[in-house]
Amino acid sequence: MDKSTIVINNLTESIKLKQRLLTDKRIIDSIIRLSEIIIERYKNAGKVLFCGNGGSAADAQHLAAELSGRYYYDRPPLFAEALHVNTSFLTAVANDYSFEEVYARLVKAMGNKGDILIGLSTSGNSKNVINAMNQARIMGMVTAGFTGIGGGEMKDYCDILFDVPSNDTPRIQECHISIGHSICELVERGLFPE
Repeated sequence: MDKSTIVINNLTESIKLKQRLLTDKRIIDSIIRLSEIIIERYKNAGKVLFCGNGGSAADAQHLAAELSGRYYYDRPPLFAEALHVNTSFLTAVANDYSFEEVYARLVKAMGNKGDILIGLSTSGNSKNVINAMNQARIMGMVTAGFTGIGGGEMKDYCDILFDVPSNDTPRIQECHISIGHSICELVERGLFPE
């Protein structure tokens, strides 16, 4: 397969998957619902925490930055944090306890009832993300999961699930960012109308 065919195939598959999301009323309604919950929580001094591994950690950090910095326009910052950014904590807990516990311990330390945890896992089976979601639910936090098709084990720990209908990791991650960007825009517009 030549290089241009690979590029065209990747773009085509990305477009097709996003077109499927366009007709998925549950996903669209869930985007709106989560953005409304986030707006309500921010109005009451809540915060949004994110967690994921690998590319999903990068997506978690990206979306946290959109909320804490800015998305489209200048406005006050919002509390949003990707839980993997403190590498000293991450490596200490992974070493002293286990990698499966790193996010759950941070949720316990940083989260409060009514806060929001967004977990990203393309398979839906990342144990450290699942443990964090479980800890968040125990604490009365709202949990949202960004996964691939079916939601994996994580679906049982999500108040809101964005299960992108694919098993293709890069295409799932592209959809996660599109969903996340829509949420960020709705939150920004909802809290800070132009």
